[in-house]
Amino acid sequence: MSTRDGQAPEPYTDGRAAGYHARRTLPLRTELVRQFKRRRTHLALGFLAVLPVILAVAFAIGGGSGSSSGTIDLIDLGTRGGVNFTVFSLFMSVGFLLIVVVALFFGDSVASEASWSSLRYLLAIPVPRSRLLQQKAIVSAVLSVLALLLLFAVALALGTALYGTGPLVTPFGDSLGYGEAVGRLALALTYIAVNLTWVAGLAMLLSVLTDAPLGAVGGTVMVSILVQILDQITALGHWRDVLPGHFSFAWTRFLAPTVDWHDVVVGSFSALACAAVFGVCAWQRFSAKDITS
Repeated sequence: MSTRDGQAPEPYTDGRAAGYHARRTLPLRTELVRQFKRRRTHLALGFLAVLPVILAVAFAIGGGSGSSSGTIDLIDLGTRGGVNFTVFSLFMSVGFLLIVVVALFFGDSVASEASWSSLRYLLAIPVPRSRLLQQKAIVSAVLSVLALLLLFAVALALGTALYGTGPLVTPFGDSLGYGEAVGRLALALTYIAVNLTWVAGLAMLLSVLTDAPLGAVGGTVMVSILVQILDQITALGHWRDVLPGHFSFAWTRFLAPTVDWHDVVVGSFSALACAAVFGVCAWQRFSAKDITS
């Protein structure tokens, strides 16, 4: 190896190989392609793509809810246009399914490397620990956003093909035109992604605390279930507002003719604050962790 003037480069005094740059280690493209090839990625994305089909088949088999009270519920509205079907699909997914998917991508990120005994080899390349955690988090975020967009796109396309381009109608009688409703749903998706950051941060923290991917994923899901249970206890009063999942359904505020931004802003701040705390804890723990696998 030589420089442009034909002279050999001087070796690094700290033992690094010539040409080594920390920012060039573990490229995003390489890691993203690697994660795309994994079976769990195929299954997670595939299930989200199939979910709207399952819901459409259930509607076709079961028909309407047949409520004798004459009221209209969310299930009845699900077949009154493509955007209504999309809203129903999101409503059925936000509380649990999307949490599982985000927990899977983030909780499996570092713990899987440890379980395969490849983590120490990555660090021996050497990939700096902060760099490795950063790249893993970015790729996990890309996959999570892709999963959310895939669910939205399939639900909207299938719902529009089956039920038409009718306006969005809520159980309260409010309505929005098809085009405006799609724009509002895009804002709702952005909020859902932001609100799920606390799940991502917790899963990443558990991923660096354990060498078992199932433990990190399962632990994150268990905590989210506990948060939802606590949120149902009305005796807690305003203390429920500090729970990271309390405003998980604030995305429905975008479906009203006039958007109520209070819950959206508070829910976003709560989720991002929790994600930041979990992320800092994950970075500190991983920076000092003794890697043996």
